Amino acid sequence: MKSQFSTTLTKLKPSLKILLKTLLDEYEYVSILAQEAKGKTYRVSKSGISIADNTLTAGKGAVIKVYDKKGYAEYSFNRLNDKFLLEIPKIIHEKLIPMAGFIPDSISESNYPKLEDEQIVFSKASEYTIDPETLGDDIIINKLSDIHNKGLAYSEKILDCPAIFQYMKTDKLFLSENKDMEQSLLWSAGIIQPIASSNGETHYYHKPVSASGGAEILDNLMQYVDSSCESVLALLQSTAITPGEYDVICMPDVTGMIAHEAFGHGVEMDMFVKKRALAEQYIGKYVASPLITMHDKASDSIEAGSYFFDDEGIISQDTVIIEKGILKRGISDMQTAMHLNTTPTGNGRRESYEQKAYTRMTNTYFEKGSDKLEDMIASISYGFLLENASCGMEDPKNWGIQCMVNMAREIKDGKLTGKVCSPVVLSGYVPDLLKSISMISDDFHLSGSGYCGKGYKEWVKVSDGGAAIKARVKLG
Repeated sequence: MKSQFSTTLTKLKPSLKILLKTLLDEYEYVSILAQEAKGKTYRVSKSGISIADNTLTAGKGAVIKVYDKKGYAEYSFNRLNDKFLLEIPKIIHEKLIPMAGFIPDSISESNYPKLEDEQIVFSKASEYTIDPETLGDDIIINKLSDIHNKGLAYSEKILDCPAIFQYMKTDKLFLSENKDMEQSLLWSAGIIQPIASSNGETHYYHKPVSASGGAEILDNLMQYVDSSCESVLALLQSTAITPGEYDVICMPDVTGMIAHEAFGHGVEMDMFVKKRALAEQYIGKYVASPLITMHDKASDSIEAGSYFFDDEGIISQDTVIIEKGILKRGISDMQTAMHLNTTPTGNGRRESYEQKAYTRMTNTYFEKGSDKLEDMIASISYGFLLENASCGMEDPKNWGIQCMVNMAREIKDGKLTGKVCSPVVLSGYVPDLLKSISMISDDFHLSGSGYCGKGYKEWVKVSDGGAAIKARVKLG
């Protein structure tokens, strides 16, 4: 099944095309991005049941970009009606363009060229099995209640087992002189988070499931209840880790956090423009083990961060950032690419039509390898298996990384001992960490239950992951 494109945008499209033609008579380049996005968040826990609109990246409106031979300007609006569209050329001419006179003297006029569009016309939609809207609130809440109750019944030590489901439908229309593109996207995400307590100790375990798809993930979420509850009970026996450098196995969720924080932000090329990313100096050089190939891939609807074109009308791509250990390229939005005289990679993303486009990640991951997880564990004389990534911070200018991991399972003489440490901080210098990778598992997993913030904490949907990796890292 495929998403049906917005009837609002379909009806408005002829008027937007007339507006485009009018503006093209005055400006060398004009583009219009119109969107309609809506979704819901459902939660079942001991504190009750809640259903709320998912408003973070929702909304209905449009943004127009024009080039007046001096620079680019943008105008956003949410009055999507024919009458107001007739007023826009005058607003842009009289109010927006004169704002260039208020630019500080220290900032020179741009000399960007006119954007060259290739002729592209299409309408595409993500595929799914179950439409959350059609399924209805009652059935979704019933499914979440079953998950919640199963978690509570697992052990008397389980205090609560919140079960969460959210989805977002986003329709976008992009028009320019040579482009007429429509995309209808649907992503869904679910979370189980059992909370357990014993002898004054309280811990949680966070298990996300996501997809470029629909409510079918609710059935997938149910299968992780037992393992999540087992893990949170193990955390009740956890101890603090002895700080030091260890051989570790990073499970795919931790691998994904490393890919996102350690290298994803570091190759966002708007940071190159600002001279805030060390990666700019290492293009064409080894920055990782030859085993490592890293992608940022929005195409193919592989996860929640997927789309068919970005918010500047660039077709989504599979960008190979690291290839067999060598840093090949970064990711960029259109304006950044013009600054650096490079080709945009289709990573210009807005939180909504009201915010500017930044260079943003999509689905960021390390390719799988050929090693079996059991062989990777067997290769470690003493170390830890890291899972349940929590949060991370990166420093693109100095390539430092610090990631919080909720669970570290002890490995001794090639076997898991059952001992658990929590919480754990993974830190180090990014190239040292990536160059230490000596084994990569033959399985592969992506997760996109969260968002990535940038700029003035403007959020977009992303996913990350990959395979399990064996590396040498600092833990504390």
